[in-house]
Amino acid sequence: MITGAEAKNRILQLRQLISEHNHKYYTLAAPEISDYEFDLLLKELQQLEEAFPDFHDPNSPTQRVGGEVNREFVQIRHNSPMLSLGNVYSREELLAFDERTRKMLGEAPEYVCELKYDGVAIGLTYENGRLKHAVTRGDGTTGDDVTANIRTIHSIPLQLHGQEYPSIFEIRGEVYMPRKSFERLNNERNLTGQEPFANPRNAAAGSLKLLDPAEVAKRRLDCFLYNLITDKAGFDNHYDSLQAARSWGLNIPPYMIRCSTLEQIYLFLDEWEKNRYKLPFDIDGIVIKVNRFQQQENLGSTSKSPRWAIAYKYAPERAATSLLSVSFQVGRTGAVTPVANLKPVVLAGTTVKRATLHNSDVIRELDVRIGDTVFVEKGGEIIPKIVSVDLTHRSLFSESLSFPESCPECNTPLVRNADEANTYCPNEDACPPQIKGKLAHFISRKAMDINSLGEGRIEMLYDHGLLKNVADLYSLTATDLLGLEKLSTDADGKIKKISFREKSVENILKGIAASRSVPFDRVLYALGIRYVGETVAKILTGWFGNIDALAKAGEEALLQVPEIGSKIASSILQYFERQEHRELINRLKEQNLRFSTEKTNEITDNRLQGKTFIVSGRFKTFSREALLATIEKYGGRNVSTISSKTDFLLAGEEMGPAKKQKATSLGVRMITEEEFLQMIHTEKL
Repeated sequence: MITGAEAKNRILQLRQLISEHNHKYYTLAAPEISDYEFDLLLKELQQLEEAFPDFHDPNSPTQRVGGEVNREFVQIRHNSPMLSLGNVYSREELLAFDERTRKMLGEAPEYVCELKYDGVAIGLTYENGRLKHAVTRGDGTTGDDVTANIRTIHSIPLQLHGQEYPSIFEIRGEVYMPRKSFERLNNERNLTGQEPFANPRNAAAGSLKLLDPAEVAKRRLDCFLYNLITDKAGFDNHYDSLQAARSWGLNIPPYMIRCSTLEQIYLFLDEWEKNRYKLPFDIDGIVIKVNRFQQQENLGSTSKSPRWAIAYKYAPERAATSLLSVSFQVGRTGAVTPVANLKPVVLAGTTVKRATLHNSDVIRELDVRIGDTVFVEKGGEIIPKIVSVDLTHRSLFSESLSFPESCPECNTPLVRNADEANTYCPNEDACPPQIKGKLAHFISRKAMDINSLGEGRIEMLYDHGLLKNVADLYSLTATDLLGLEKLSTDADGKIKKISFREKSVENILKGIAASRSVPFDRVLYALGIRYVGETVAKILTGWFGNIDALAKAGEEALLQVPEIGSKIASSILQYFERQEHRELINRLKEQNLRFSTEKTNEITDNRLQGKTFIVSGRFKTFSREALLATIEKYGGRNVSTISSKTDFLLAGEEMGPAKKQKATSLGVRMITEEEFLQMIHTEKL
């Protein structure tokens, strides 16, 4: 049996080791151990921390994902104002900035040029080498404390390296979403019928506002740091301070140079205007900063912007081309999206053949017509968008586009809800692209994870009449599949063959069989109920316990569930109202899919039966996870939102003041860890 002292030493050793490997993997892109070896180290640390909760540390690598869900962000005042940069858009304006700077200083400055990252400004404060808090820009004077969310970003160290850093300092930077993360996120939002984010910056900003750090972690944000603020750094210039910060383990971007002439700055501007689309993230310009701190101080700031820095903004790349036709595509949720088919044109380093027109409102506002010369931009979109029409080239005989009144796939009359911009085909159980989309969603990795099938094979099975809904998957046999093949054309126009050979058929049938063990929350998510994504599915299954209870729940019961609003509740009610859906679930039940939760902890007794708890803060005896498990063990129920129906707020150290205030206003009884222990060892509450 390991002693407390031995556990503490091993925990500290593991935290340092994991932190070093994390830095090498995420910041230096030079991993020294395999993912498997890294996971073993992390698992060992997690087990030790659970066994010895006295050594809990919010900056432990195990705390990057999870922790309690915030209900309100605390406001923190910046030690120094977080100002915005002034912008210039031409070399003439940049020349004027340089001349003004030289005149005010009375000497020639040295500049540092950096990329202007298109994200969300953040300020990180470190104390004794440990991340203390992370604050958004807010109004420049006060911002939101988003520390729990920032801890989920692996390139941000929770503990610095070495010993040379100041005892306390702030470093500012930009939280951004890499393009791959953005595309993955929008694909998932499309699958659940949610509005996709317009661009990575909006996605990053929305992610930082999420109240659940575990959800933020799924967004795979990243962060570059570019401005060290401290009175005791021992540096006289910006460039050297960042090189030192890099040695402490901070993620300082490599894209920066020192320049002594405008010609050098122009070369840097030109290089990145040409190469910016080769980067895995978005930039919208270049930042030029006076390097020496004394010169920065002499130049000072206005109420809005520093005089010692300027942002040179690139114009969005735009291309002119011809609109050949407009297709109306029907998605899995029934949303009908107009897509412009264009004469191919090179834009932002890729050949563009299609652009989104979003919805009927956009078509009407642009008044775009077949044969028009249109201007196309990417602007962070996955699919380029038409931004305007060149009316000087419009034909006198052109006609306005009209949005179809019936589904282009199944001819069902389309509908549009008063509070939505999209138009929908309501024939969700018989419209071919909706059925194919539901099938593809059902087999996806985060749903039933039948990875041996893919969209191409799903479409082929549908076209052969073997699949009409997801329940048909469980009736497939080797005889049905063997020998099927067809030619298909991918998005780039390349022809490929899709076939079912003996080995692939074996893997498909094994994957279908294995999916019967997928837990209830993923099964619910796989059904594709509109607005029921991964998180909502987990909440619903945890609250209702089984599909029958969920199906019978009325609007009032649904609205009592944390995080469930009227839009989600309405969608759930509409889903279970349909006889086809009830029959589908019955067929899936017959195939032994899991439609109820499996409690990991047996109820020891029911002394907490009917009581709801919300757990907040840090505790001495229990980890948070252990407390939640103990509450369930004695028949209680955990909730994530305080309401007048909550019985107890189990309050630990460092509980947020907003949560305490809300509990007081609602008359919710607050109890300590000691009082909880007395409660579970007492016959009566």
